Amino acid sequence: MPITVLIADDHAILREGLAVLLASHADIKVVGTASNGREALTEVLRLKPQVVILDISMPELDGIETTRQILASNPDTGIAILSMHSGPQHVFHALEAGARGYLLKESAAKEIVDAVRAIHGGRRYLSPKVAEIVAEGLSERRGVSPLESLSRREREILKLVADGFSSARIGQMLSLSPKTVDSYRSRLMQKLQLGDVTGLVKFAIHHGLTSPQ
Repeated sequence: MPITVLIADDHAILREGLAVLLASHADIKVVGTASNGREALTEVLRLKPQVVILDISMPELDGIETTRQILASNPDTGIAILSMHSGPQHVFHALEAGARGYLLKESAAKEIVDAVRAIHGGRRYLSPKVAEIVAEGLSERRGVSPLESLSRREREILKLVADGFSSARIGQMLSLSPKTVDSYRSRLMQKLQLGDVTGLVKFAIHHGLTSPQ
């Protein structure tokens, strides 16, 4: 059975060109097209395509929100985002929304067939330039210390908590109420994904904010 595909893009020439290109392959069948996000949602519900190609910038609903809504009702649909944007924020938003592919429009004609086959087969497909951006972004994310996510005040309170001072004493030292200090402490545990004060102390020691007693 051929892979069923729906293409959504508000540029008719690109939409129809990709449809003709895909249809020239015996293992792929274009079952529908759409010119905006809402129309794409309607057509996905009606046609149940296995793979959907979505332009990231469409009227009414953009490709990211359309992806979320399609997957909410049709979680098995494979979605590829088609975009002229290669910035990491666009790529990561698309992947976080559930897209399994991200293609740049500049290379879509060369890559669309491989992308459809890969996504239908349960794999991801990223344009080479996009794959490089994702790899760099993941390396940067892994390289960032959790300490860098904290504000100056949060670091200050973390150190004092780790040094064993009570909320009341920290409040006196920093001209804050004990309740405010408690709120900071709770926020620190949430930000750093730690379950208790002992975890905060271990974190502070590990990152050199205080010394083990």
